[in-house]
Amino acid sequence: MGSHSATCPRHSRRRSRVFRTLQKSTTFVELTPCPIEIKDSVTLDFSQGMCGRLMKKVGDCMSSVRILVVDDYEPFRRFICSTMERRLGLQVIGEASDGLDAVQKSQELQPDLIVLDLGLPKLNGIEVAVQICKLSPETKILIVSQECSTDVAQEAFRAGALGYVVKAHAGNELLTAVEAVRQGRRFISSGLSGPPFTKDVQGPDGFDHAEGGPSVAPGKGRNARIHEVQFYSDDESLLVGFSRFIEAALLAGNAVIVAATEVHQSGLLEKLYEGGVNLATAIDQERYLTLDITETLSTFMVNDLPDPVRFHKVTSDLVALAAKASKGKPRKIAVCGECAPTLWAQGNADAAIQLEHLWDEIAKTHDMDVLCGYVLTNFQREREAHIRERICAEHSAVWLGCKLQQ
Repeated sequence: MGSHSATCPRHSRRRSRVFRTLQKSTTFVELTPCPIEIKDSVTLDFSQGMCGRLMKKVGDCMSSVRILVVDDYEPFRRFICSTMERRLGLQVIGEASDGLDAVQKSQELQPDLIVLDLGLPKLNGIEVAVQICKLSPETKILIVSQECSTDVAQEAFRAGALGYVVKAHAGNELLTAVEAVRQGRRFISSGLSGPPFTKDVQGPDGFDHAEGGPSVAPGKGRNARIHEVQFYSDDESLLVGFSRFIEAALLAGNAVIVAATEVHQSGLLEKLYEGGVNLATAIDQERYLTLDITETLSTFMVNDLPDPVRFHKVTSDLVALAAKASKGKPRKIAVCGECAPTLWAQGNADAAIQLEHLWDEIAKTHDMDVLCGYVLTNFQREREAHIRERICAEHSAVWLGCKLQQ
């Protein structure tokens, strides 16, 4: 996203920020200056046990993954940093906004991981990856880019990257990708589309998908089918999942269609504003479109079942409107909603499954990402598992909480 720049003076000061961190030479003695008085062998055993446990805690603290975040678009860089800082064991030690600065920072800081955009000024992400592999060979590289072509991803892997996340999927995939790359495993975003990867960028057994990472290889067609379902434990979890999905899509310049209950619409607005998303601008640009669940269902439901002709007419009009407003490169649309979940909650499981099938057909023929969110009741979990299995079968990926099911 090389053409974007931050306009806020406060934000512009963050571009080359370097954070102080504990030096690796810090010793256990420096952290525990108070001596332990040992009076007998029992006390000695107890003290040694306590010291061992304390030293382990100190070691765990000091073994946090040190991360350098590189992206020229300040709002998205802030999104990545805030996502990292919410996870225990991840520490953002610096930021950079151009390629040359990224190379310099990586040499100075020797981070464990670099989250790297491709469209950077001065030096592009591929060139940065090549130089970092030479100057800091122990540093692992995770690409987070708006480019969804497998050709671009292959070039990134050849340059030394271990993982690749499409920005529109960062809300769901970023932390999973970081964990995979941290462990030395390859991560491939479910948002990639295009021809299969060639052998020279595959591991000994093809792609090494991390546990909790995408279970589906990039699609063979121009547009990969991206129709995912996420099951949540409660309403708050759904709001967090949807808000991350929406935030990542808007920051990538894409248009978003949200079909949610009135309560969830209000909760999403609150979370997005709290997260610093410029929602007012997105609404003015018609890139944030909201739909009322009851009204939306009434436009295509006939005799308690979705009518395919009416459904395709309604969705085609919506998709055309959203595509016109989208500013991403390439233009994409993100859709998240709970129309089918509402039907299942009302006891109309057959209609819910048919509606998911219709959405799946739309996802196959349009360049869009679709996320369906279900907050399951205990009854649905325990007595209607067979319905959940049929719903899962209509999706390209299935998430339970933050974990993708293989």
